[in-house]
Amino acid sequence: MHSKSTHFLLNVGHALDHMFLLIFATAVTSIAKDFGVARWENLMPYSVAAFFFFGLGSMPAGRLGDMWGRRQMMIVFFVGIGLASILVGVTQTPIQLAIALAILGCTASIYHPVGIPMLVQGSIRPGWTIGMNGLAGNLGLAVAAALTGLFIKYFGWRMAFVIPGLASIICGLLFAWCADRETMAPSKKKAATGNHDGISIPRLLLIMTIAATSGSMLFNFSTSSNYELLTSKFAGISQDPAQIGVFLAGVYVLASLTQLLVGHLLDKVELKTLYRAVILVQLLALLLASATEGWMFYLAQLLFMAAIFGGIPFTDAVIVRFVDDSMRSRVSGMRLAVSLGASSLAVWLIGPIVKSAGFTTLIWVMLATSSITFAVVSLLPNKQT
Repeated sequence: MHSKSTHFLLNVGHALDHMFLLIFATAVTSIAKDFGVARWENLMPYSVAAFFFFGLGSMPAGRLGDMWGRRQMMIVFFVGIGLASILVGVTQTPIQLAIALAILGCTASIYHPVGIPMLVQGSIRPGWTIGMNGLAGNLGLAVAAALTGLFIKYFGWRMAFVIPGLASIICGLLFAWCADRETMAPSKKKAATGNHDGISIPRLLLIMTIAATSGSMLFNFSTSSNYELLTSKFAGISQDPAQIGVFLAGVYVLASLTQLLVGHLLDKVELKTLYRAVILVQLLALLLASATEGWMFYLAQLLFMAAIFGGIPFTDAVIVRFVDDSMRSRVSGMRLAVSLGASSLAVWLIGPIVKSAGFTTLIWVMLATSSITFAVVSLLPNKQT
């Protein structure tokens, strides 16, 4: 078990990880104006490398977490992502921006395969621990939406990257001071004898990787377009960037509470039944979003984001339940490299889809993506409790 301060900083790390990846999507309109780019949609493809390396980097990060040590890798994460964010804040051209965002994606890739396995080591209620960690990550999205809007209004988009970057470096120094040194790397520990209930782990992980890929695409579609989507749907209510940011932050905060409910239920309810129920809510809420505007859309956005966030803990829960701690970072890294690398396509597609067909078409693409997740999850074994 970790100290309370270490546990807290690991959750803060998840919040920072998601916050940094969303700052660009929230600030893209202001960045486009500053760089002289005619439309914000034209700038979106420059962020694809960040999400691609966010996935691809998970594999070497997970291997280093198991072979070198999770504490050391988390220090690299906090300091590295802080420096990368500051670098984004001083870029002057779209190409420089793309390179800096790619570096940010590389450092962001460390958290999930390293931080989550470190967090659940020795946890009595892993489902609840994962749920709390998921809540922290999604609160990072809320902070990004609110603070970025305020920074843009009062200080400019560059400070939206620089100030959080400095905060992350400070967290890294605190983590280095608080976290206990590991007596040995996880890979050198003796593996425990696991009970897999007759389930083929390769088959199970294949299903979950496909489900995680479609789920990650839906996550990227939504979080990377929500600010502009809400701006479009709120045309008759507000166009103030700070107000839109606060409205969107409200969505993320309320939707994040789903993580606690799912985390609690993961320790008690059959995984397949719970997973399919969450995906069904996604489908219904997206249907509502496609047909509404104004406050009704805001309600639909709250519902589909709650369901999208609610689907996040499942793949980590499967790995914790069926994979020994000595190799969890490597297995997580392999799964994340495939799912997040492939889902980076979603970020590239947002601009062209919205530019050519509008936001309604984007919502229907999200519906199709959610349907794929539901179909794949239906292939899971019926008993996993």
